[in-house]
Amino acid sequence: MSEARTRAVCLVAEPIHPAGIEHLQRSGVEVRFASNPALEQVPAELHDVDAIIVRNALPRAAIDAAPRLAVIANHGTGTDAVDVGHASERGVPVVNTPTGNVDAVAEHTIMLMLAVARKAVVADRATRRADTRFKYQQPTLSLAGKTLGVVGFGHTGQRVAALARGLRMRVVVWSPRADAERIEAFGAHVAASFDRLLAEADVLSLHRPLRPDTRHTLNRATLAQLKPTAIVINTSRGGLIDEEALADALEQGRLFGAGLDVLAVEPLPLASRLAALDNVTLSPHIAGSTEEALRETAVQCALQVVDVLHDRRPAALVVPDVWERRVRFIPRTSELENKA
Repeated sequence: MSEARTRAVCLVAEPIHPAGIEHLQRSGVEVRFASNPALEQVPAELHDVDAIIVRNALPRAAIDAAPRLAVIANHGTGTDAVDVGHASERGVPVVNTPTGNVDAVAEHTIMLMLAVARKAVVADRATRRADTRFKYQQPTLSLAGKTLGVVGFGHTGQRVAALARGLRMRVVVWSPRADAERIEAFGAHVAASFDRLLAEADVLSLHRPLRPDTRHTLNRATLAQLKPTAIVINTSRGGLIDEEALADALEQGRLFGAGLDVLAVEPLPLASRLAALDNVTLSPHIAGSTEEALRETAVQCALQVVDVLHDRRPAALVVPDVWERRVRFIPRTSELENKA
């Protein structure tokens, strides 16, 4: 963008790492911060923006309130909270950051596996109150030699599989979109079916996007197929699990435990049954929020915003065919040019 032109405007809906802001500003983009992350509630802040970076929801109403919008950058991989279909109908490219936080989410997944297997949270509380009985009364599990079932084999699922192999776990993968050769290249086994994976898994870890066909991947019927000693891990999307069915299974001892970084409703309602269970380890959707991951994700958002504003194809288009029919950024003529 020429300095003789008015800067493009990028609205940042929720806080992102300063490195992303700095890259936008160095590239001549004016950065504004939303007064309310629910952007549909502040339509006046959207009328002249050319780009939006969003970490949570971006519904149709907010998109329609931004007539100049040329690109939406989703801070993270999952785009289920963004009305991608409506943006695509309008010709607005949506980009995401599929590799920005892969290592962080994979590490958090392994951490939750270990925390649940070793009852780390309950052990911490027992230690603080000098409860010496815990050591003898609470059974814990080792992961070495156990079977990890990985559901979905994108970037994060692949990284989890690699880390789990370092723990000497046997890794079995079920993924409708991943070919056997790619799975086996990670030293993993291909599950014959989802039902077979459920029957084999000692730990089941979910790594799929939330779509109508993946909602409640774990429900009463599928949870019933897991071993009573199994552990369920979810660092992907809360809607992949029927939480009432999960709570029933955990309360009734039909599962060893669960580790959840994502929930169907966030923040977790105070009355949630899951919050009352000692065999559940929870974290507030922070798997991808390490310093390093936040920096990389913010920079990836900023790079792609600048690419689109400069009419360059970005690296991670959610709907690739929108690029050919996209709304192009048109720089506004500055006051200086108007007087010339």
